[in-house]
Amino acid sequence: MTTSEHQITANLAADDFDDIESATVVTNATSQTSLRSSLLAYHEENGRRYHTHSAGRYFFPNDAPEFERLELQHALSLLTLDGDLCLSPNKADAKRVLDVGTGTGVWAIDYATAYPEAKVVGIDLSPAQPSFIPPNCSFETDDIEKEWVWAQPFDLIFVRMIGGSLADTQGFIKRAFENLAPGGYLEMMDIVLPVASDDGTLKPDSNLVRMSHLTVEATAKFGRPISLAPQYPSMFEAAGFTGVTTKNFKWPSSIWPRDKKHKEMGRWNFANIDSGLEGLTLALFTHGLGMSKEETLALCHGARKEINDVNIHAYWPVSITYGKKPE
Repeated sequence: MTTSEHQITANLAADDFDDIESATVVTNATSQTSLRSSLLAYHEENGRRYHTHSAGRYFFPNDAPEFERLELQHALSLLTLDGDLCLSPNKADAKRVLDVGTGTGVWAIDYATAYPEAKVVGIDLSPAQPSFIPPNCSFETDDIEKEWVWAQPFDLIFVRMIGGSLADTQGFIKRAFENLAPGGYLEMMDIVLPVASDDGTLKPDSNLVRMSHLTVEATAKFGRPISLAPQYPSMFEAAGFTGVTTKNFKWPSSIWPRDKKHKEMGRWNFANIDSGLEGLTLALFTHGLGMSKEETLALCHGARKEINDVNIHAYWPVSITYGKKPE
């Protein structure tokens, strides 16, 4: 089993051991201190903070503004699903649940609170989760692309907004299948790019559309494509899942919709995008496409003007795909 954060920070009392064991404790403590230092190592660039654990596998910040944006995104996801945490049919019965790319841990905490009989594990590259959590919830800091070593299978594996972070999405889905109990579900929720409009008010040469295409291009150059969500159903089936189902949604760019629910979704998504434009593009565009910081910020400025314009009826397509491992 991978070492969890609370294990990393555990205090070891050398007095409880004899001389030989004490030497072992000192060695282990030093190793754990080194590991903790590695997990907590960050670097700053263009005024934003990024993790260095498994560097090059995630291009978005792990600082306070990004954590706040992830909380906004969680609220938007709940609104999208009318308060549900996920769509998998077994969500109320799952006993072991894995939240991949847990971020701030808010989904895992909410699930553990809603279903106290379930054991929920959240995993992420960054230890960004709170220490005060439900007793049936735990967090691990590790790289999901490395070997999975959990001893027991899961009943539900939940993945949200992991597009652009995986080098081998089909391999990830296959590994999730292998780590599910029979009858268990994998559910993946992701953005579908480019940004769209149904009435032509978002022009093909707009900053939002250009930013979308550049995001797809940059992640592809890094070998971690962000545009695979439409392929999830066929990937699920190739891995062995049955009853594969996809639900599609729209996240409006602002409060332009007339429909009450979508107007509220637009309010939340505006806050989500407005606060995240620079964080979602700076490292990706400067390293992946060779753009300058100034070019990237100018593009963000133009995109921000467009999401502030309620006459532009843009939205981000979102899809959720889930499938069942046969009994």
